[in-house]
Amino acid sequence: MSNLSGKKAVITGGNSGIGYETAKLFKAKGAEVIITGRNSEKVQIAAEELGVKGLVTDQSDLKAIDLLVNEVKETFGKIDILFINAGVAAFAPFEMVTEEHLDNIMNINFKGAFFTLQKFTPILKEGASVINLSSLNAYSGMDNTVAYAASKAAMNSFTRTVAQELAPRKIRVNAVCPGPIETPIFSKMGIADADREAFATNAASKIPLKRFGKSEEVAGLVAFLASDEAAFITGSEYLIDGGLGLKTI
Repeated sequence: MSNLSGKKAVITGGNSGIGYETAKLFKAKGAEVIITGRNSEKVQIAAEELGVKGLVTDQSDLKAIDLLVNEVKETFGKIDILFINAGVAAFAPFEMVTEEHLDNIMNINFKGAFFTLQKFTPILKEGASVINLSSLNAYSGMDNTVAYAASKAAMNSFTRTVAQELAPRKIRVNAVCPGPIETPIFSKMGIADADREAFATNAASKIPLKRFGKSEEVAGLVAFLASDEAAFITGSEYLIDGGLGLKTI
């Protein structure tokens, strides 16, 4: 069991889904944890349930990221783990993608993630671990995901390049790429309930393991990459998709 005792961790988008379950697991493994989110009420509730500190921030706002880094620095000094998990999923056919749709996804999923890591870098300890949440969609070519998929493909390229640049400080940077996972993000896709249910049923039928993954399972992979047991792993992308990538890559 990977031990995170004494480590200080920040999880963006930690008030629900994968971020929430990762915060719970990190704490169980001995880490001190700060979670972030955009909704103050949800962040407060999650922080109280988890027994961690919650901070409200918007990953698409660079000034908000600056304030977040300052608050984390005041609380922890430097940190051992940064899990950049915050993101949005909104789907549309290529011909229907608007500038607003593309900008919203890229500003949060890629630009926001990019500057989150850049601004946190000065307070990352030597040997720290950074985990970026990407997606199977970065590879799959699934219909109607063109903007979302592009944001995650950018995250993977970013992960590999920054891993090289931060290696002299022994800071490891890896990406976790989930397939379909049972999380609240499915209710935020902007599609009708019936269509979303049909999408979920169709997706599950294509997965070799015949089910969606669980947030706890992704959290387990993130916790491993955050631990000293993964000290020789950097610049890598880890699919956690029940084998779906075998059919789409």
